Amino acid sequence: MGKSLGRVVVITGASSGIGRAAAHRFASEGARLVLAARSADSLEEVADECRARGAEALVVVTDVSDERQVDALAFAANAHFGRIDVWVANASVFSYGSFEETPPDVFRQVIETNLFGVVYSARAALPFFRAQGGGSLVITSSLFGKVTAPYVAPYTASKHATFALAQVLQEELKGTKIRVSAVLPATIDTPIYQHSADSPGVQMHPLPPLVTPKRVAKTIVRASHAHGPRTKVVGNMQGSLIAFNGLAPESYKRAVRPAMRVMGMRRTDEPQTRGNVFEPGGATNSVTGGWARRRRRRFLLVSAGALALLAVARALRS
Repeated sequence: MGKSLGRVVVITGASSGIGRAAAHRFASEGARLVLAARSADSLEEVADECRARGAEALVVVTDVSDERQVDALAFAANAHFGRIDVWVANASVFSYGSFEETPPDVFRQVIETNLFGVVYSARAALPFFRAQGGGSLVITSSLFGKVTAPYVAPYTASKHATFALAQVLQEELKGTKIRVSAVLPATIDTPIYQHSADSPGVQMHPLPPLVTPKRVAKTIVRASHAHGPRTKVVGNMQGSLIAFNGLAPESYKRAVRPAMRVMGMRRTDEPQTRGNVFEPGGATNSVTGGWARRRRRRFLLVSAGALALLAVARALRS
């Protein structure tokens, strides 16, 4: 048990990735959890995992792009536990492709989920925080809240907006006991890339190096506390891109486009996909996306092949 003992924590996007890892972390610290996402089956799995860690967990199926559902989530949390201490606004969806190839409805839905999901969360949580004399709102933004990249226009636009919103709320709520924090993960090994809506003939892959969801979850829990960080980038190596972009923006732009094309996409024969932008993707909901494991396996295979070739070459020379 830890500092979260007894606190009531609402987590949106709790069915997979960072949200699921955060639920586990809060559960291990003794929090009482309200788990929200669109997939009822996945939420029940997460709730069972949290109960196994000794936590009490309430499941509330919620689409954060629907303001009425977010309001209902807040009322359900308060009705069940009597208060809301922490709200983690974490739900996000992703799309990959050029601006012109991204369907307008996909672009709009990414904004509705990633930005307005945070807007609705803040509007739902703040009245309860004020009524009880305080609370903590943790907003999961992204490294893309501070830098840009081609082929991820909706996501980048949404994350710039959520980071700006977090900063505005920090200023407006200064002097109150309501705390607002922004967590900006770099590339995290989650299923969001499998869930991405992709343009025809391409599939999104995460840019290395990868950070574990558990590391982001630890930061979210720290940020929820009174003396935790107000703004925190998770992923030091990619986080350095913020300084690079600030010091040499044109050089950054020249570097990021080929990086996205070479390392961020794979050519496929697949038609345009819509991922989980409109409907939940329960089959691949988990904490990690398995990307780090695949890269380790690929590295080991390449290394083994190189060693074998070296051994053959030495044998031929002898």
